[in-house]
Parts: sequence; C-alpha cells; structure tokens
Amino acid sequence: MLAILLKWLVPWEFSWTFLTVFLLTCVLYWRGCRRLRVGFGRRLTFWCGMVTMYLTLHTYLDFYAEHEFFMHRLQQLLLHHIVPLVLIAAYPGTVLRAGLPLSWRARVLRPAQRSLPWRMVSGVLLNPTVATILFVVFILIWLVPWFQTLAMLDWRIYRFMNWSMIASGLIYWWLVLDHRSHPPGRMVVGMRVLSPGITMTPQIIAGAIITFSRHDLYPIFEVCGRAFSFNVLTGQMIGGLIIWVPAATVESIGALLAMRQWIRLSRTGRIRREWRQRRTGMTRIAPVEGK
Repeated sequence: MLAILLKWLVPWEFSWTFLTVFLLTCVLYWRGCRRLRVGFGRRLTFWCGMVTMYLTLHTYLDFYAEHEFFMHRLQQLLLHHIVPLVLIAAYPGTVLRAGLPLSWRARVLRPAQRSLPWRMVSGVLLNPTVATILFVVFILIWLVPWFQTLAMLDWRIYRFMNWSMIASGLIYWWLVLDHRSHPPGRMVVGMRVLSPGITMTPQIIAGAIITFSRHDLYPIFEVCGRAFSFNVLTGQMIGGLIIWVPAATVESIGALLAMRQWIRLSRTGRIRREWRQRRTGMTRIAPVEGK
C-alpha cells in the first residue's frame, strides 16, 4: 500500500522551479496567517487549492496527462479553472504580503510596484479586456492539434503551456472575484458577473466539436504511447466533454461568487457612494472643460 502511495506522489518529471515557487508561496502564507487573523474557511480553501495544484503538476498524474488526451484535459481543467478559482476565492493577497519580512516589503516590493516596468506590465496584463482574451486564448490555442503536438514533443513548451494556464487563470479570476468596487477594482462590477458567461461560450463550442468528431484529432498521444487501452475516439469524446461541461460549470460557479460580491457591495452602499463621487467629480470638471 505504501509503495503504491509513493508511486503516485513521486513526480513524473521533477521541476526545481515549480517546487521552489510552491514552497515559497506556502511559507509566505503560513507566515502571513501568523500575523493576520485569517478565517478557517479561507485557510482551508487556500490549502485545498495548493494541494490540488501540487498533485496535478508534480506527481505521477502528470504521466497520464502526457499519455492520454482526456487525462490531459482533466489536468488542464484543474490548472486553468479549478485551482485558480479556489486560490483566488481564498483572497490570499494580503496574507502573502504580510508573510514577507518588513524590510523586503519596504526595500524590494514597494519600489518594484512603483517602477515603470512593473506599472507597464501590470497595466497590460491586468487590463480586463486583455486578461479575458488571454484566459480564452490559452485554453483554445493548446487545443489546436499542431500546438498540442509541439507541447508533447518539447518539455519546455509543455511546461510553458502549464504555467500559462495557471497564470492566465489566476489573473482572470483575480479580476472577476475582486472584493472592491470599481474603481479601485479594475473590472466593472456587473461585467464580473457577465464575463464568465462570455468566456465559457468558445470553450463550449470547442468542446462540442471535439466531442462529436469522428476521427482522431490528436494522434500525438498514439506516438507518445497511450496509458489506457480503450477506444481512441472514446477517450477523445471524454476529453471534449471535460472541456464542454465541467469547465462551464466551474465558470458558472465563478459567476455566482462574483454575484455574491456584487450583492455585498450593493448592501454596504459602496457602489452607489462611489458612483455619486464620480458623478460629482465630473460635474466639477465640466465647467472647467467648457472654458
């Protein structure tokens, strides 16, 4: 029993980069929880997300993701949808920041956030339109058979694929589940609820195309050696269904969480108050612009 457990926990392809980032994030969150009062639900949500990410990327599950299409789609569903949504739903930003030593925050983090390169990169990547487009592009581009083949033949492209899925998912859900009103939140509150419905549409279409396809779209898995012996089209159909149904379900959950934040902001009056402030500011500026 122990041998079977160790087989599943041993990484199929060891990565020092992933392990370093993973452990550093865990240490920062642990330190932050010691300095801030973080509810049990938030902590449990964060650690569930981190454990799921580790199991998805750094265990023997990665072997099956490289040798069977539907397992690969399950891995990408976890990396692109579920893990980022769960992590962002825990709102770990302030906790991770508190986990940094005070000297690092003062001498490294703050100057970096004020620097021109940081403001340029964050201004582009955290733009709601750009983040939404990247969120969809990085799920669809790896469904193109040619790009899928490249990723399976080159380990560097394969790892870039996985990192791009995680990064685009984290950025997108951070904008959608922002607990602040707009501004300072970057996405309009109403669009946070509508956006998942927009992004799930092309994924549903792509999933339906793959599900009902009657020929092997990804023969590269035959070259790599399939992990299971059942029919190729059956595995492809299951993979298409994973893109189609579970992914849309996760995004629907994200939309409901965004709706909950919208209701909370409305009840506290923050949306109306900030709308009046912007309206007052525009009224004051208007006579000056007319001169």
